[in-house]
Amino acid sequence: REGEAISWHLVEELNRRKVLKGMPVKRVVFNEITKTAVVDAFKHPRELNQELIDAYLARRALDYLVGFTLSPVLWRKLPGSRSAGRVQSVALRLICEREAEIEIFRAQEYWSVDVELDGVETPAFPARLTHLDGKRLDRLDLANEAAAKAAVAAIQDGRRYTVQKIDKKKSRRNPQPPFTTSTLQQEASRKLGFGTSRTMTCAQRLYEGITLAGETVGLISYMRTDGVSMSNEAIGQARNLIASRHGDHYLPSAPRIYKTKAKNAQEAHEAIRPTDFSRTPGEMKSYLSDEDFKLYQLIWMRALASQMESAVLDQVVVDIVVGRGQALLRANGSVVAFDGYLALYQEGKDDEEKDEKDRRLPKLEDGQDLNLRKVTPEQHFTQPPPRYSEASLVKKMEELGIGRPSTYASIVQVLQDRDYVRLDKRRFFPEDRGRVVTAFLSSFFRRYVEYNFTADLEEQLDDISGGRTAWKTVLRQFWDAFSKAVAETKELRISEVIDCLDEELGPHFFPRDENEPGKDPRVCPSCNEGRLGLRLGKTGGFI
Repeated sequence: REGEAISWHLVEELNRRKVLKGMPVKRVVFNEITKTAVVDAFKHPRELNQELIDAYLARRALDYLVGFTLSPVLWRKLPGSRSAGRVQSVALRLICEREAEIEIFRAQEYWSVDVELDGVETPAFPARLTHLDGKRLDRLDLANEAAAKAAVAAIQDGRRYTVQKIDKKKSRRNPQPPFTTSTLQQEASRKLGFGTSRTMTCAQRLYEGITLAGETVGLISYMRTDGVSMSNEAIGQARNLIASRHGDHYLPSAPRIYKTKAKNAQEAHEAIRPTDFSRTPGEMKSYLSDEDFKLYQLIWMRALASQMESAVLDQVVVDIVVGRGQALLRANGSVVAFDGYLALYQEGKDDEEKDEKDRRLPKLEDGQDLNLRKVTPEQHFTQPPPRYSEASLVKKMEELGIGRPSTYASIVQVLQDRDYVRLDKRRFFPEDRGRVVTAFLSSFFRRYVEYNFTADLEEQLDDISGGRTAWKTVLRQFWDAFSKAVAETKELRISEVIDCLDEELGPHFFPRDENEPGKDPRVCPSCNEGRLGLRLGKTGGFI
């Protein structure tokens, strides 16, 4: 859409200045910036695609209609509010709703029982209690210390610990596709600690390039993309490098072809990859700053690994019966039979936890007797959902079909610049101002901050691009309903706004004291008679 619109704007402007003077104008389109693709594209120019231009005009108009109409409503009704937007406000809602979930969360106690066993010629290994008295234990079944101690006693009283069953199976783990804008931002956050803006600034420098042998050379392909494919030229380079550096057994019999799973993906560009795989990170290090080198290395390794052979893992599950069956212990583990792409690259995780499946287990046999070395009961408490990091927020927005690759970094930055959220220890915390704005929009413009509404609009833009609907029809349908919602707020009194916000934000501003659950949190702490209320100020809400 955007590329087509730029071409259209250029033609309009050049015609206005009478530069073209009736010369024929064609559009040249290529999805990868390689010599072969560019030369081929010039052999097959085409007319401007009016449907893509219409979709661009619709998208721009929708953003203006929402932003320029909603923001003044906020200025009038919520002192100190800065702005609202079609995508920005939905992203803010995600952060605020996650915080509300955390605030109402009540932790529950539960216990686990870990066991350490060994054999005559078998080194020690860990297992966990999974069944007690013939019943499978759910996570919360051992709800207190007394239940945990009873389980420990059952294990210790068993006196005999026998391998009942060993399940082995091979599994293949396939490499991830090369980076898109979204996955690059997520992985740079997880592995390098980079924010979305920092990631895109570094990527821009790598794309613009460095001077090598007197010539400016771009190091990576275009970095604003939702496509996962690589050019045939790049795939050929990657496969040659894999064979020479790692050997033929790390090279699949055929090139890997990836298809995007992202909703509403436009795939106007190929995935983010090195422009030349022979420019290894080691060779480029002396030309790059430390942060640019780290990002280039991440992009290079991910793109190369995407064409490597799958990893093969031997997964093992061992069931150990206690005594006459009063308890069952389970040990999980895996052995990497062939590392494949893992020899070069492994994807990070948002909230990394210790994975039992990655443990190494000794060789065991059916019917083998084992010795009990140690039984350890451990207390836990259920945890609330984690606050969004930049990586997990971008991932969630992509899953919901909200926004586009080029907008993620700016959306995250705008929310911080408006003092709607703050980033603390790489996690988003909503400020009171942000929560008040979200509560207001959810009360009076609920439809327009629904996750599926924003995603459905993106689908309608795709329908315009495909010629299945007219852009002015989409705008008219949107504006008829939206303008009515805006008009209804004009007569809204501040007291009515406060009543709605009070209902939405009560648990945040007036939390109950867990030590005195029966006490009304609205009672004035000074006189014990008056009732506390919510008011609006420049920082959001206050008591």
